[in-house]
Amino acid sequence: TGVESLIVTPISQAQAAQRAGRAGRTQPGTCFRLYTAWAYQHELDENTIPEIQRTNMASVVLMLKSLGIHDLLHFDFMDPPPAEMLIRALEQLYALGALNDRGELTKMGRRMAEFPCDPQLAKSIIIADKYQCVEQVITIGAMLTAGNAIFYRPKERAVHADNAKLNFARGGGGDHGALLRVYTEWNDADFSTQWCFENYIQAKSLMRARDIKDQFALLCERVELEISSSNDIDHFSKAFCAGYFYHAAKLATTGEYKTVKHLHTVFIHPSSVLAHEDHMPA
Repeated sequence: TGVESLIVTPISQAQAAQRAGRAGRTQPGTCFRLYTAWAYQHELDENTIPEIQRTNMASVVLMLKSLGIHDLLHFDFMDPPPAEMLIRALEQLYALGALNDRGELTKMGRRMAEFPCDPQLAKSIIIADKYQCVEQVITIGAMLTAGNAIFYRPKERAVHADNAKLNFARGGGGDHGALLRVYTEWNDADFSTQWCFENYIQAKSLMRARDIKDQFALLCERVELEISSSNDIDHFSKAFCAGYFYHAAKLATTGEYKTVKHLHTVFIHPSSVLAHEDHMPA
């Protein structure tokens, strides 16, 4: 589909055996399997499918190209990914400007390869220099890369937590704008843990984001990007659009969103600040 998705799949027989080994690791124990013996024999794969065969290959292809490996279809992978995935990754890198029409790394591609993150985010960071908002884009990029949830929502104070989250969304920019305001206000509060507690923010996630941002800043120096700053929401929005145009979707007449490239139906996630808008953004 060209869209990454989290799909619940059955474990493999090898994973089942490994998990059973956990029972009794420190003292005698029993492992109860919540499925039948028939399901184990007939529904579970013998081994887990390697990650390289089921994830986006764009980062791997960019890294191999930067190492001077050009014939990817005949490269000696331990677990070769499907050829279609490699071709899709090459198409995406060409669209991002990382490869030329001969499949060779461009100057943009070499700069993108310096960033140990998704090529789309790397392109956004580099393009941010054009809009003089590198500071904002690496901040948002660090918040997105931090991995853990930034906001937390205790059951007994769910309404307060939701209001606190919506307060960060005021001023526009959607979820990216909200994440930028969270980091900026945390920075203004001198990285206070108490501030995180009062605003229902995960302090550990922000600390991890700060470390990632510092790494991005050092990498920007390496590729000769000046850490410019702009408070214009349109500037960092354009920078992210330059990298993530593959994910573009528009509002159809049916009231659903359709991806521009493949016309798949997609929805705004319920946890997004845009899910609470009175008018759906087009």
